[in-house]
Amino acid sequence: MDGTEEPAPSEGPDRSGWFSALEGEQISRQSAAMVSSRPDTVQGPPEPVGMRSDPTGPAPEITPPPTAIEQAAAAMRQAVQADPEPGPEGLAASTGELSDFIEAAGLLTYDPATISRIYAGHPQRLIRRLLQTLVPIGLFLAGVGIDWLLGRLRNLEVARSRASEAADLIASLGPAFIKAGQALSTRPDIVPPLLLEELAQLQDQLPGFDSALAMACIEDDLGAPVHTIYAQLEREPISAASLGQVHRGTLHSGERVAVKVQRPGLREQITLDLYIVRNIAAWINRNVGLIRSDLVALIDELGQRVFEEMDYCNEASNAERFAKLHRHNPRIAVPRIYHQATSRRVLTMEWIDGVKLTNLEAVRSIGMDPDDMVEVGVNCSLQQLLEHGFFHADPHPGNLLALADGRLAYLDFGMMSSVSREARTGLIQAVVHLVNRNFGKLSQDFVSLGFLAEDVNLEPIVPAFEGVFGQAIEMGVSRMDFKAVTDDLSGVMYKFPFRVPPYYALIIRSLVTLEGIALSVDPDFKILGAAYPYFARRLMEDPDPQLRSSLKEMLFDGEIFRWQRLDNLIASASRGASLDLDGLIDQVLDFLFSPHGGLLRQQLVDAVVQRIDGLAWQATLRLGQRLPPRFQPPGVRERPSPTAEEPLLDLEPVRQLAAILQSVPGFEPQLLLKRLPRVLGEPELRRMGLDVARGLAERGVVRLVRDVMVPPGLPGRTRPQAAPLKMA
Repeated sequence: MDGTEEPAPSEGPDRSGWFSALEGEQISRQSAAMVSSRPDTVQGPPEPVGMRSDPTGPAPEITPPPTAIEQAAAAMRQAVQADPEPGPEGLAASTGELSDFIEAAGLLTYDPATISRIYAGHPQRLIRRLLQTLVPIGLFLAGVGIDWLLGRLRNLEVARSRASEAADLIASLGPAFIKAGQALSTRPDIVPPLLLEELAQLQDQLPGFDSALAMACIEDDLGAPVHTIYAQLEREPISAASLGQVHRGTLHSGERVAVKVQRPGLREQITLDLYIVRNIAAWINRNVGLIRSDLVALIDELGQRVFEEMDYCNEASNAERFAKLHRHNPRIAVPRIYHQATSRRVLTMEWIDGVKLTNLEAVRSIGMDPDDMVEVGVNCSLQQLLEHGFFHADPHPGNLLALADGRLAYLDFGMMSSVSREARTGLIQAVVHLVNRNFGKLSQDFVSLGFLAEDVNLEPIVPAFEGVFGQAIEMGVSRMDFKAVTDDLSGVMYKFPFRVPPYYALIIRSLVTLEGIALSVDPDFKILGAAYPYFARRLMEDPDPQLRSSLKEMLFDGEIFRWQRLDNLIASASRGASLDLDGLIDQVLDFLFSPHGGLLRQQLVDAVVQRIDGLAWQATLRLGQRLPPRFQPPGVRERPSPTAEEPLLDLEPVRQLAAILQSVPGFEPQLLLKRLPRVLGEPELRRMGLDVARGLAERGVVRLVRDVMVPPGLPGRTRPQAAPLKMA
């Protein structure tokens, strides 16, 4: 994915809804035939509306035969009489037949159409799971409906309590529902703010499963007994989550490893729940007018990511790609992958000894500064988002470890995402417009980034942005409260027709999680303040034409050059990491001699002309007043002798800039001297020289007539003035 647009809208299932998989006389016969023969290709009835693989294509028509209701009723009665749904430990045994069927279908990637056909052949399992999910959901919605009718939801405490109950209900329904809730927690365009806050607290954790099942999974996937693969493997897991659990072990080479093993029956449970959640989303899209976004597309995006996360070979590839991108960063560690002991459901990686960033005492006990480690994490996250475009979307405390050698270790690469170069540049440009308080251009940035449709009326959105960001910008970027700003922005997104691109939802989740870790280390931490030096460095160093245009926009206010803004940018860029002075000086020279630098060149020419003219005039006065009185021109004879140089040009900003450069670590005058040949060879410099000569000649003539030949004090006499160098 390039992260720039959402999947096309889907219309969702038709009126048959949940029981579309049960329709057709042939279902029971096909089900038996498919399970017994386990064919390489899936046979079955036409896919139901809303479960097709191409959400933009036309939905196939389904005409249920007359006996469909009778079949559905019979299946429902049979499901009610069946045993309750087994827990995670017994899931593999109860779904072995279905598991084999899914394997035979080749369902290794998310495909809604194939999932639909699978459950068309297993109506009992579908109905049983529907009862387990829809009954508690229905009871909850009934309670919310009663509260709404009685006006109780206007009470903030009641509304907050219901939002908390909704999050608890989602957590109780299993991994797919938890993943869906987490996805919704970053969608302020869909979810009201109160529920958004509760969903953000959803934890992706479940108890561990039977170790015997874990060992069986290892042997089945790797094709050898456990003792031939590992010299030692602890039977009890050291941690567990919704998709699997981790065991500690040792290879025969003596290398210590962490072995992640997937939950048995997970793929079957996930596919069934995604099927149900997708139908719920389609029903909401059809019947709830307040929802503007395509929930089916959101679930399809979620399904694709969950299936990627369930493929441990994909996670291994992600880890190696991440390690390669950050191989030149001495502060980042990534565990090595052992491919000979890795499969789709088993991942063997290097064991890393470290402590959680949130355990401050433990971090200090290994000789590390928690604040320094947080800064490493912030800079690495920004590098992932804005430089590489490949980022870790789940940096929770368990996935970030401080090491005794000063490195920060990243773990768990199942949930990764990509951001296109256009989107990365657009995000930096949005920051520039935010800093410049240009809310009109900021709203246009939201269109370019895919948050708003091109035909949306931006007039009411611009003042809404000013209301959200205006006061925060007054306090300064370094003191902006990211969570408070995102909370306010969520209200705007819920009110206006925003749609949050999938890549941005994961960015917000990543940054909010990272800020939560940082706040546990430093309660006064501001992630935007910590991030601003990185933005400054990118603007100062990156040769990208769009970013250079953004730098010009930040440094110029109309025709006024903002020296103070340049001061702040260089000071910010030199904090926390070394500033590439060579690149910065080259970029300044490139800008100065480019077509965009014409205004600055003219102002520099005017300043030089004014300075030389002033010095020449003072020298002329001194020389002329040394002549005998009868030889002195009138303008010189009647003028008092100059006692000191006149303040012809305020060079304080230039001196200040020189002081800033000298304060940057690594700055040496040789950096400027070695560029002298390049500067002297610039055609624009020769033009500037001609402009200086022309300006001096013009002012010289004026001086001769008005200041030398004409006595001072005559009516109409004015002194020539050069255009001042405009500064702010």
